[in-house]
Amino acid sequence: MIERLAHRGPDGQGVFTEGGFGLAHTRLSIIDLSGGRQPILADDGRLAVVANGEIYNHVELREALEREGRRFATHSDSETILHAYALDPEGFAGRLHGMFAFALYDGVRRRLVLGRDRLGIKPLFYAALPDRLVFASEMKAILPLLPNAPTIDAGAFSQFLHTHCSTGEETLFSGIRRLGPGEILEADAELNLRKRRYWTPLGVRSRALDFAEAEAEFEGMFEQVMKEHVRSDVPYGLFLSGGNDSAILLAMLSRLQAQPVRTFSIGYVDAAMKDELGDAERIAQVFGSRHTSIRLRREDLFRRIPHTVWAADDLMRDYASFPTSALSEAAAKELKVVFTGEGGDEVFGGYRRYRQPRLAWLARNLLAPGTGGFRTRSEWWRKRSQRLFGPALAAERKHFRAPYLKAWSEAPAVWSHLQHCQYTDLVTDLPDSLLVKVDRMMMGFGLEGRVPFLDHRVVEFGLGLPDALKTDGKRPKVFLRRWAERHVPKEHLYTKKRGFTVPVREWLGGELLDRLEGKLSGNAAVREWFDTRHFPALFQAQRKKGNASREIFCLMQFAIWHRLFIDQPGLKPSPDEDPLDWIS
Repeated sequence: MIERLAHRGPDGQGVFTEGGFGLAHTRLSIIDLSGGRQPILADDGRLAVVANGEIYNHVELREALEREGRRFATHSDSETILHAYALDPEGFAGRLHGMFAFALYDGVRRRLVLGRDRLGIKPLFYAALPDRLVFASEMKAILPLLPNAPTIDAGAFSQFLHTHCSTGEETLFSGIRRLGPGEILEADAELNLRKRRYWTPLGVRSRALDFAEAEAEFEGMFEQVMKEHVRSDVPYGLFLSGGNDSAILLAMLSRLQAQPVRTFSIGYVDAAMKDELGDAERIAQVFGSRHTSIRLRREDLFRRIPHTVWAADDLMRDYASFPTSALSEAAAKELKVVFTGEGGDEVFGGYRRYRQPRLAWLARNLLAPGTGGFRTRSEWWRKRSQRLFGPALAAERKHFRAPYLKAWSEAPAVWSHLQHCQYTDLVTDLPDSLLVKVDRMMMGFGLEGRVPFLDHRVVEFGLGLPDALKTDGKRPKVFLRRWAERHVPKEHLYTKKRGFTVPVREWLGGELLDRLEGKLSGNAAVREWFDTRHFPALFQAQRKKGNASREIFCLMQFAIWHRLFIDQPGLKPSPDEDPLDWIS
């Protein structure tokens, strides 16, 4: 298990065992470099913890805990988890601000406590077996402890194909589950499990604020969030796109440190699709950051595929994983911490999918009821694509919207349609796609990503804003842009949003496509789950119209993933491989 997680913690390892209980940790040292080794013990060894991530309010929390009689052995932010638990085993997680996943051993109560941060920034998986409970930050570390060879969960696999990721408790591996965002799981010595949710966005109430009132509240709150997020005993940098969210972070980071911020951006060579590199370089000049631009070629992107599949652990089709991986590899050569702007669109209403004409919502809801017309269509919607499904996938097709239906229905009826859309994304795609990209691609190179827009205080504020401060029907993120005018040039803030796009569709062709068709058609795992008789029509559609890249890419990912995690678990590709060599 330690070997499988070594990339997440290249700076050290630690183990704690007592009876039938064991904790292992691989460390990425960021706070208390010399004294923060884990597992951390307290109360004469009766409490032990391992944690991944950062407790951002550890300074204030430590002072409060010391006033309440607790004595610290280290200066690690993770030690605050132990002492908060000692004082309040039920409510302790509510005192933690940050991104984290932890496992805590309570020797007095003979209890294991697993916990995950409110938004699911850091991952945590577990498997309840007949004789044990096993858990880890990535599923690849659980596989060695399973009693039998892992099998695929057809429902989760179907969700990946239809919605680009599997979301919810079930994962691609039958029996391995995700601990949800904001959840605590307790296990006693008899392996009885108790799960509870200590935080949820469902408690957010809509507020009748005007811009001036919202601005006055947000200014101080976001400044405090940023002050907490920059706490680090090592240097940090920023991934700078051409958009607003990372530009706002650059402005804030520039105010909080004297030296130029270290920034990285990425673009593409010989792609017809326009990237954001020029916008990123201009905003880097405005703030005088120490900037590096990376330009990916077609072969660079495709040769990175096997490593990104390995790093992602779960199947997740987000093309932005490739530039994120390349940025992470470059940044990790000199840094351990990098800020990114993820979350700004979910929190402040930035996506185009939130701004549709009312008639479009109504029409979609008539065709696929239950989510107000939001997230109604499969990404494999063409009949040509659906003919590819084998019997198991065909049987699961009708269930692919279940996570979105559940999220939509549990949102308060008094919330607006826009808030329903935000909440649905916050509990499905955000933790199980967008944040998988951030955490796994970066930690694949021993790099920690920090996402201030997903601090729970920012999320509660943004979700509760009136709709008119999120969008005026044409423009997104009305409040955030107006607030940022004092920090970022207006011409940058009001440039039309392009999104972080990757030219996979235009680059998936030629000899690579021909070789890929042959490889996938003969792959045993692909043939088990798909009807390969329809592959010639699929690949011909890509050659002629370029409109089958999504399906072909999913098939390629699956074939590589199957080899890495089912056929030959333990293999680790480098970031520079021919993807076809990894399809059996």
